Amino acid sequence: METLLGYGFLQRALLAGIFISASCALLGVFLLLRKDAMIGHGLSHLAFAGVALGLFLNSMPVPVAIGVTILGALAIRGLKKKAGLSGDAAIGILSSVGMGTGIILVTISHKFNAGLFGYLFGEILAIEPSEVWLSVILAAVIIASLLMNYHKLMYMTFDWESAKASGIKVSRLDLLLTLLTAVTVVLGMKVVGILLVAALIVIPAASSLQLAGSFKRAVVGSCLIGIGSVLAGIPLAFLLDLPASGSVVLISFAFFVACTLAGKRK
Repeated sequence: METLLGYGFLQRALLAGIFISASCALLGVFLLLRKDAMIGHGLSHLAFAGVALGLFLNSMPVPVAIGVTILGALAIRGLKKKAGLSGDAAIGILSSVGMGTGIILVTISHKFNAGLFGYLFGEILAIEPSEVWLSVILAAVIIASLLMNYHKLMYMTFDWESAKASGIKVSRLDLLLTLLTAVTVVLGMKVVGILLVAALIVIPAASSLQLAGSFKRAVVGSCLIGIGSVLAGIPLAFLLDLPASGSVVLISFAFFVACTLAGKRK
């Protein structure tokens, strides 16, 4: 392991991966308990549209993807409230629009290349120093925002009406969670790609919830599983010459299987 850590690109990959996976796993617990697990999958399609727009404009894809994904997340929220659609329906509509728009943009701009595939399937081992610090800073902001509002979000997650009656500004917190989810999805695509980013949000949280006896333990366990998947998956991918995204997701799934079996025995 010491020999592996001597490689600069592995150090960068692990540093970014730890922060991103922790933010995804922490957010995932709230989303799963709110029955909003699929929003990560839907926003990943909108992130693809953002990446495609960035490539089409010859601009930096990540900032453009963040902007597009935030707008998409707000649109999903608006459709649920004003159009009376269910969450699944709103996510399904806008995710399809995002994917369709992305395909048209990359076709027009002739950007079906290695750069695009890196966003689709992840390229954490090729992450640049500037991207590492951007990922670390944004992930730290996400984690800090969730922890600062931890008790209010927990109350709102389990009982929306009681939280609202108690004076908690649930609409503002719901908006905050929506924005944080959008940014988290874009960050996660650097680790496992647009096609698998929902796994970073859902699987660690689902694994921890199989065993956790309290909300706090579920949050801590989810973060540990997410970080553990990255710490094991990235070196394994390097040693076996495998895609890092697939390795991280499969190890995360192995944690889920182990936690499910342990939960049944318990």
